[in-house]
Amino acid sequence: MGENKRRMLAGEWYLPDDPELLADTERRVALCAAYNALPPAPPEERTRLLGELFGAVGEAVRIRPPFHCDFGYHISVGDRTFVNFNAVFLDCAPITIGADVQIGPNVQLLTPTHELDAERRRAGWERAAPVTIGDNVWLGGGVIVCPGVTIGADTVVGAGSVVTRDLPPGVLAVGGPARVVRSLGPLRP
Repeated sequence: MGENKRRMLAGEWYLPDDPELLADTERRVALCAAYNALPPAPPEERTRLLGELFGAVGEAVRIRPPFHCDFGYHISVGDRTFVNFNAVFLDCAPITIGADVQIGPNVQLLTPTHELDAERRRAGWERAAPVTIGDNVWLGGGVIVCPGVTIGADTVVGAGSVVTRDLPPGVLAVGGPARVVRSLGPLRP
């Protein structure tokens, strides 16, 4: 494993224009293009491609194309999760999505961050922090989840929200930046 890939996986500053990382990107480009080009059927071909692209994929996962990611192999998706159109998962660090998660259209899960120092940013330095989505979370359309954020199980994030900090389990959060507006109690029949 090359130095920049090792640094990326360790959450350290790295240069993404490394030949090894570019080869990983070419792999992702081919797999995403194949996935996005498939007609609505057959679902088993979509499942096969997701299994090849992702680090782990559960049973009955549905992701509507187009779908885009950085590498794919840092993405882990739990059983029965649904991802709507135009999802962007930038997985320079692990993205872990639990079971029974609902992700609306145009949602972005972002792990990379760039250097604040202008000289280092111009030189291309970046690093990444993991994103974790708990079981039974619902991310409304257009939600952006920033690097290093964990969203607890059973939480709902309103459409268009920008999640910059961890959210606890079982809450409703909205806004930019997303703020908890109330607790979500047990479901009623």
